[in-house]
Amino acid sequence: MSSFVVRSVRADEWRAAKELRLAALRDPIAQLAFLETYEQAVGQPDSFWQERVRRGAEGATGAQQLIAVGPDGEWVGGLVVLVEEPGTTDWAGFAVEQRQGHLVGVFMLPEHRGCGLTDVLFDAALEWAWEAADVERVRLIVHPDNARAQRFYRRVGFVPSGVTVPLGEGSDDSEAELEFVLEREPHP
Repeated sequence: MSSFVVRSVRADEWRAAKELRLAALRDPIAQLAFLETYEQAVGQPDSFWQERVRRGAEGATGAQQLIAVGPDGEWVGGLVVLVEEPGTTDWAGFAVEQRQGHLVGVFMLPEHRGCGLTDVLFDAALEWAWEAADVERVRLIVHPDNARAQRFYRRVGFVPSGVTVPLGEGSDDSEAELEFVLEREPHP
């Protein structure tokens, strides 16, 4: 694993970011993990991908897209940290009460799962959230049926907050995802 590099994406790497996202959307549990489908994403124009990557590229302050790169240059995993500001509303329409990070788009190619690389990716994301973004907490939303993801999130310190988020338009009111949070440790 020491031959892998975890880093922020650069704005000109939008093609590789697009390919990683499309791989994530082809994963067997993609319907539980992501709000968009492969069909929606693959049809987007290049300008969509360029802007999406630019907003989270190295040096951006409102978001950061982190990737894990193999020794051969292959992108094997990634995630995005969005910064949510108090006084705004999040993607689900809920009021944001404190400056927080929101982890989205977590994905690791199946052949690289379970080797500790996702831990390294999460460590980098949390370091960026705490240090560069100076957030008070980091949250993520997970489907109740995504047991694998829930186990990982709990193992790295995230806990259920008790908040549930409706799955989206057209979903049954009883269908909701779970918010998991990790509070920033107090400064000494």
